[in-house]
Amino acid sequence: MKGLLDALRRDAVGGFLLIGAAVLAVLWANSPWAGSYEEVRHFSFGPEALHLNLSLQHWAADGLLTLFFFIVGNELKQEFVNGELRHPRRAMLPIVAALCGVVLPAGIFAVINFGQGPALSGWGIPMATDIAFAVAVLAVIGKHLPPALRTFLLTLAIVDDLAAIVVIAVFYTDDLSWLPLLGAIALLVVFGLLQRSSKWLGSRVPSWAVFVPLGVVIWALMHASGVHATIAGAAMGMLMRTSMQANEQVDPSHRAENALRPFVMGLALPVFALFSAGVVFADLGSMLTDTVSIGIIAGLVGGKLLGIAGGSWVATKITPAELNPTLSWIDIVGMSQLAGIGFTVSLLISELSYPDNPIMLEHGKSAVLIASALATLLAIVVLGPRSAHYRAKAQSTAPESTPHE
Repeated sequence: MKGLLDALRRDAVGGFLLIGAAVLAVLWANSPWAGSYEEVRHFSFGPEALHLNLSLQHWAADGLLTLFFFIVGNELKQEFVNGELRHPRRAMLPIVAALCGVVLPAGIFAVINFGQGPALSGWGIPMATDIAFAVAVLAVIGKHLPPALRTFLLTLAIVDDLAAIVVIAVFYTDDLSWLPLLGAIALLVVFGLLQRSSKWLGSRVPSWAVFVPLGVVIWALMHASGVHATIAGAAMGMLMRTSMQANEQVDPSHRAENALRPFVMGLALPVFALFSAGVVFADLGSMLTDTVSIGIIAGLVGGKLLGIAGGSWVATKITPAELNPTLSWIDIVGMSQLAGIGFTVSLLISELSYPDNPIMLEHGKSAVLIASALATLLAIVVLGPRSAHYRAKAQSTAPESTPHE
């Protein structure tokens, strides 16, 4: 069992499971048994009184994915305190890159669909990077890439998703509920304070008995507010304490990550992919000539590349931001292509953009999947050889073993 848990803590293993589940979802959704796929992922359960009678698809995307966002937020907290991002000039670069990688794809879509009536409302679709899929693909194809590139991607994707959530709240949400949102924010403050005041809990109260129910309530309030509930996970992860207090052998940040990672990588992410990636491809000819599809593909594949790589390069020239010395600009180019994987938030914005236009909705979702596949292939072309380069470099600089006399 320990060996299995240790294996599931590796990004590459979780990546293979996630990608495999996504491929299975696409095949299932486009097979003669597509009806059973739709029935399963739209099966609903949960307390109606709390507005949590959700489909399996929504439980996976809003619930299970929250745990992954918690892991990501927690990792970023560790990086900001003790790792790569503790250097402000290096932390600035992925943040600037993320903002450029949000604005340019949206602008490209808007230009292509200018004057096209309701099609223009989908300008937010190519903005978001799917952290789960991007990190999974990076783990599979970039085993020997510098760790700084993964940190860059995590930081960029979190900022990217936060920007997309703000856009959803401002431009795509008509019924944002402020009372639950303020309640979630207040309890997040409590969550952070409790992390740093163990004496409040008392030695007889196990920490999980306090933090797990508190986290569930925070998640439920965030969901009720209309803001994407996964943001609650990222926020709680960023609030985790990374230093040890008296009578602790491991800090809460690393203890929580060690406990949750096997479940998240082995179950939560594959289930999320299985119920979220099942996009149906129909009438590809008309889809590929639709300005909605063209705008999404151009935004995710080209806009993300130009926005992130170009924005990063310009930022190093006109601001104090700097690139980690272990990385090259070609690495950032490959990572920028990887950021073109849209999926979750892009599919969500597609539904919000075209609720009354099934053809545009179908074309939008198909385009997100095609763009994500293209972005993945382009990233493999660049990052695969880069990983091999770093592997050879590490082997050439490794000290040679001397024979025993």
